[in-house]
Amino acid sequence: MYFTESEQQIVDRFDDDISRERWRDYKWQLKHCVKDIETFEKLLDYSFPAEKRKEIEETIAKFPMAITPYYLSLIDTDSIENDPIFKQAFPDRRELDIADYDMEDPLHEDADSPVSGITHRYPDRVLFLISNTCAMYCRHCTRKRKVGDIDSIPDKQQIEAGLQYIRNTPQVRDVLLSGGDPLMLSDEYLEWILSQLRAIKHVEIIRIGTRIPVVLPYRVNEKLVSMLKKYHPLWINTQFNHPRELTKSSRQALKMLADAGIPLGNQSVLLNDVNDCPRIMKQLVQKLTYNRVRPYYLYQCDLSEGLTHFRTSVGKGIEIMESLRGHTSGFCVPTYVIDAPGGGGKIPVMPNYILSWSTNKVILRNFEGVITTYREPDTYSSVLCDRNCDRCTLELKMDDSDEYKAYGIEKLLADYDESFYFKPEGQMKAYEGDLDEKQ
Repeated sequence: MYFTESEQQIVDRFDDDISRERWRDYKWQLKHCVKDIETFEKLLDYSFPAEKRKEIEETIAKFPMAITPYYLSLIDTDSIENDPIFKQAFPDRRELDIADYDMEDPLHEDADSPVSGITHRYPDRVLFLISNTCAMYCRHCTRKRKVGDIDSIPDKQQIEAGLQYIRNTPQVRDVLLSGGDPLMLSDEYLEWILSQLRAIKHVEIIRIGTRIPVVLPYRVNEKLVSMLKKYHPLWINTQFNHPRELTKSSRQALKMLADAGIPLGNQSVLLNDVNDCPRIMKQLVQKLTYNRVRPYYLYQCDLSEGLTHFRTSVGKGIEIMESLRGHTSGFCVPTYVIDAPGGGGKIPVMPNYILSWSTNKVILRNFEGVITTYREPDTYSSVLCDRNCDRCTLELKMDDSDEYKAYGIEKLLADYDESFYFKPEGQMKAYEGDLDEKQ
């Protein structure tokens, strides 16, 4: 089919003719993002009541709307108010309800920022905000205070300052690029940032956090992928929140990234009336792994302003985790976390599998409720760590091991080894050039 049925309905409502090539052009998609109610109603052939329109306009005045035509085409207009795509993309009057415990910056990203654009909370890694624009404004975004704000656009001077901070901080081995969405930058500008980071000796890992494969999969093209794979080890984490987001186009984008050797992870957000269902989450994680994406985190929704209607109880998250552990493959199970308010970082929240323990026994239960006992060793005595590594009995040589050691005739023939003599004695032992050993 030239277009999917839902795409065709939207294409037919544009004022000009749209070819399949134009529809798949990500720049065309961005240029035609839906940013007002009238365009939304026209393209979906749907009308809001007058009172509802007024509420939506009030919401957009504070939190702007932007929806790619591609993502718009996924909305089920037969049940629009209940549609999970609609709820993540379209403004809701409840976003203006600010609870007493809501925070503008709940994760203290600004407070933990040594230079503009850098958040350094964990010892060996930093968050580097290199963009403040997204292909779509997700209604549950924790950075609604910044995304789309013209006063928050990081310029090259700010990026340079962030790079210099990383250069001057040798404990940083892992850099997470985020925003906004890093893949909204041009290939050339993004490559410049990646090349600068890869030139820093102590930076081992570069990660990109993006929702592009979900809301604008056409951005993932051969040119972009060819550029990204030059900067391995490079990891990409995306955010699929519902199985219906894994369309043919998004799956193709994931395939291109995975085929380029880029490890893929997913960080879902637990959202009320969107994915807070064990069946939905189980299908989502299984579809992700089928497409070579490792479920990484399941986030409890943050305490950002205007997200109260999206939040679930923590108990619902625990219920979902109970439905996954043991009921599907272990690598399908994400870590359920609360990103602690006040900059406390990600705290894992899991069901209780340890029921009790004593001096030498641990009482455990499995996913079925089977209760069992693990017997601990009677004679275990751990190495007492006094931080004096010179006296430690553990093997502390942690350089890469030799992958290959030759013995016998092979050793004598090897160009890389200077041995010229050996004597079989139980096990093969090589003697390094000592003439006395020949006697």
